[in-house]
Amino acid sequence: MNIIMNVNSTTFVDQFRKANRMDNFSYDALLLLFNYLEDLSEDLQEPIELDVIALCCDYTESDYLSIAQDYMIDLADAEEDKQMEVVKEYLQDHGAFIGETTDCNFLYQNF
Repeated sequence: MNIIMNVNSTTFVDQFRKANRMDNFSYDALLLLFNYLEDLSEDLQEPIELDVIALCCDYTESDYLSIAQDYMIDLADAEEDKQMEVVKEYLQDHGAFIGETTDCNFLYQNF
């Protein structure tokens, strides 16, 4: 039996809290993720299962320097004030960029 439950952003965040997964994302990133998944569900015209553990495996919030290191993005030729944009474009080119938090971290889908 499948039971579908519509959730709002508060319930979405609460599910991460209940699963002791608040260390995986900032509150700001969780709201970005919620909005992304809500839009995706509408685009697909089907519900998306709220699986907190799977979402923690599939998505990451990180600063641009860590992402550059993890994905071996060469920032040597980019001016320091352009490095963040280089990483953002890299994520966008790979279809992984979800959004940017207010503290300048990126939320992206792992690939």
